[in-house]
Amino acid sequence: MTTLEATGAAIAIDDRCVAHNYAPLPVVAASAEGAWITDVEGRRYLDCLAAYSAVNFGHRNPEITAVAHAQLDTVTLVSRAFHSERLAPFCAALAELCGKDMVLPMNSGAEAVETGIKVARKWGTDVKGVPAGASNIVVADNNFHGRTTTIISFSDDETARRGFGPYTPGFRAAPFGDADAFADAIDDNTVAVLVEPIQGEAGIIVPPDDFLPRLRALCTQRNVLLIADEIQSGLARTGKTFACEHWGVVPDVYLLGKALGGGVMPLSAVVADSEILGVLHPGEHGSTFGGNPLAAAIGSTVVAILQRGEFQCRSAQLGAHMHHRLRQLTGHGVVAVRGKGLWAGVDIDPALGTAKQVSLRLARRGVLVKDTHGSTLRFAPPLVITEQEIDWAIDQFAAVLAG
Repeated sequence: MTTLEATGAAIAIDDRCVAHNYAPLPVVAASAEGAWITDVEGRRYLDCLAAYSAVNFGHRNPEITAVAHAQLDTVTLVSRAFHSERLAPFCAALAELCGKDMVLPMNSGAEAVETGIKVARKWGTDVKGVPAGASNIVVADNNFHGRTTTIISFSDDETARRGFGPYTPGFRAAPFGDADAFADAIDDNTVAVLVEPIQGEAGIIVPPDDFLPRLRALCTQRNVLLIADEIQSGLARTGKTFACEHWGVVPDVYLLGKALGGGVMPLSAVVADSEILGVLHPGEHGSTFGGNPLAAAIGSTVVAILQRGEFQCRSAQLGAHMHHRLRQLTGHGVVAVRGKGLWAGVDIDPALGTAKQVSLRLARRGVLVKDTHGSTLRFAPPLVITEQEIDWAIDQFAAVLAG
């Protein structure tokens, strides 16, 4: 039994059967709409986390939920043992959005990353000619791509790694933003470079402007796949459809998730051209729920929304305002502000406490954010948020910082 008191009201919840793999804020959501969450006591909170970008288009976006309701009345799951009328149109639409010609749908972001790793290794063996079992993939220090056994094998987050070995071999790391170090890490058996265009869990770390263009040129020169993990940074979060666009870079492989499911269904995808994804054959990879009709219907709607461009514009314009307001707090409890679009990492002066403590104080004032790496808060509201709501949230933040 847990009693939640940090938001001003004592709420008892029986969570004895819930495994302790998260340490959530003391808020019990009962309903949500747009950028707002309402708890079981009727108190409203401005959601400035958006489920780590999974709710980019707002809670219960009416266009998305209408499609979901309609699909529930027809067919929701047939597995990939049969075709469904929703799958091929979804894959075609997403491929067009990405400028690629093939899509492999999965469920979670971690599944997309695992799938990308398998595809890169198979491509390395079948196309590049790397001896079987000898391939390697270069990743970035302080990366976050999920928490499966393989993924934590190339993480340097000891909380995620400790006690879960033995670890999967075949990975080497280089400092994020250091193209020279990545060049040194690549050898004849390197099949891919896997990076987040902007590192999310690390604290919304934006690389130097020459980093991704140099990686793109390096991968082309060395016959290595450039895999962009756009699971958090993609689908309008940063003011572009994909964060890579800020630097004019097109990767060989996109890894997508979170917002692709519209905040309704788990849906992820690996998107690439057929000479890459075509290395997979029946029986080599699969998922019972991957590309199910309900998820595909929702995913098609998300793609249609993105093709209109309205949320990219909202993120760019409102993000500029949010960053301006946050930067005004530098020297007043804020040490640094980073990010693009409606995505910001805000470093807190340690004299004021930890980022977790600041997030709890903000929750008492009706604003939900999340801490990372001890001293950093992440602001990533749904893209339906208004300028007035942003101002209100940052006013509450300023009040917390002022004590």
